[in-house]
Amino acid sequence: MNTLISWFEIPTADLERGIRFYETVMDVKLKRETMGPMQMAVFPYEEGASVGGALTFMPDGQQPGGSGSIVYLYAGDDLSIALARVEPAGGSVIVAKTLISPEMGYFAVFCDSEGNHVGLYSMH
Repeated sequence: MNTLISWFEIPTADLERGIRFYETVMDVKLKRETMGPMQMAVFPYEEGASVGGALTFMPDGQQPGGSGSIVYLYAGDDLSIALARVEPAGGSVIVAKTLISPEMGYFAVFCDSEGNHVGLYSMH
């Protein structure tokens, strides 16, 4: 096992709105799935990868919000590209692109279409 993180879920109040937001910002296609009462939109990941995640919707389940844990999504070579898509997609930037250190790269934090705070990470 290469990481302690194995799965993450980002709750939505409106799954289709959340899908449109993340497909636009991250420039990916999410895969819709249903598991019992939960509807999901799974982020792409390689078969056998140790980490995966999804947007989730369950009427009586976890609700989106700006408090609690923050998931950081890998934004490729330069997080500025994904961060520039946040506001046009219906979100807002909370922390602009910020250098952690030259060895560790950069991070940013945004508020998504559902009210969740989510981070981005890249080396440049």
